[in-house]
Amino acid sequence: MIYEIVVPQFTKMLGNLLAILDDAGKYAEEKKFDVGVLLQSRLAPDQLNLLRQVQVACDTAKLGAARLTDTEKNAPVHDDSEQTLAEIKARIEGVVKYLNTFTAKDFAAAADRRITQPRWTGKTLSGQEFLIQHVIPNFYFHTTMVHAILRHNGVGIGKSNYLGAMPFRAAA
Repeated sequence: MIYEIVVPQFTKMLGNLLAILDDAGKYAEEKKFDVGVLLQSRLAPDQLNLLRQVQVACDTAKLGAARLTDTEKNAPVHDDSEQTLAEIKARIEGVVKYLNTFTAKDFAAAADRRITQPRWTGKTLSGQEFLIQHVIPNFYFHTTMVHAILRHNGVGIGKSNYLGAMPFRAAA
């Protein structure tokens, strides 16, 4: 189940981010302003701007997968230097490509693996705790903030853009 959350679901949500960022670019073009205004926007003065929200969502997805599979040394490194819509979209695409290198087998021991990270000096979580208590909430918080910042700035997106395509089937 960990694989299903981390790889298919996170790649879906990152794909949804790509789509709403496309909408943001179209909106800026229609309204004749620099899309960089949206990329630097935030909901509150002490909140991260949209670019940083995307960077953290990407880092949460890639490092979550890497730590759960004990492959952190193989995770892509980003220097957080993105400034344009094209650059931030390329980062998302790179993280999706990276996530798609994993298989369900890679996550076989993930639930019981002890996981730490630099700011947790001397503390660990089980893989399951790490996923449920840290990775999932952090990933969705930052992806939600991107959506909220764009909505707040007038981009015509809604809940269906955030959720993306649903795997509906005909009722039996």
